[in-house]
Amino acid sequence: GDKTQNHLRMSVIQQGTATLRKAKKTNVKTCLDNPFVFQWKTIDGEDMHFILETLEERIKHTGLKKIESPRKKKRSLTKKQTERKCDAGTGELPKEETESHQQKPGWTDISIRRQLAIGVNEVTKALEKNELLLLLVCKSAKPAMITTHLIELSASRATPAGQVPRLSETVAPLLGLTSVLALGFKKQSDKFTEAIAAITPKIPALDVPWFQYGTEEPMTYADTDSSENLEPEELAEVLGDKLTSQKRKHTESNQPDLSNVILQPLKIKKLVPNPNKIKKPPRKKKKAFSA
Repeated sequence: GDKTQNHLRMSVIQQGTATLRKAKKTNVKTCLDNPFVFQWKTIDGEDMHFILETLEERIKHTGLKKIESPRKKKRSLTKKQTERKCDAGTGELPKEETESHQQKPGWTDISIRRQLAIGVNEVTKALEKNELLLLLVCKSAKPAMITTHLIELSASRATPAGQVPRLSETVAPLLGLTSVLALGFKKQSDKFTEAIAAITPKIPALDVPWFQYGTEEPMTYADTDSSENLEPEELAEVLGDKLTSQKRKHTESNQPDLSNVILQPLKIKKLVPNPNKIKKPPRKKKKAFSA
């Protein structure tokens, strides 16, 4: 009788194992969300075409391009290739091989390449070091959060930045790249000074609420005629007093004007990894072909 009872208990447990399992707890991560929403301002169609045309002309004029090393592919030798190999006495290589040997892989001019910051990562590093005069971002960057952080960075460095549609389509093939989501022009760019001067007035100002600085007063030395008759020691004292007063004015003017800034409460955002519980498909194992 005891054996039959134990057997019945075991069968009940085996059948109801699915109901006895505890449901897994969903991992929820809480983080503070930014209440401000940053967006790139739209550029007019005429300005967009002007910017793209100036960039295209300037890049073609410089001749900057990245030449990639040709990938070697194992192919079955055709009859013509075997005939060429057999005719070793001629010693003539095909045109494609001679062109590949002439052009070395890499950038055509490294000095011009150092004047640019290409790509999102390189642009962020250059902005952090305050090395850029102008920044252009492509609209085709997906997701948009790839380039939104550049709005605050460029505003903090006071560098004009804008989102240009079709930037990657026009610039990437000229530079020999697959895509260019961000293009920055450095301060020591001699080859792109005219292009920077022409493009910057076409780009709208960035809208960041806490970067509204006051106008800086130009440094003027008024009493230069009276200071000519002074001795060098007295002149140094007078100039020192003027510089200290101007430094105070300069710091006061550089303080942000927070009168127009409206403070907003921080939002708490809850992140649930894989909320729909979509499982990845299993990887297909490659079958080893027997020789």
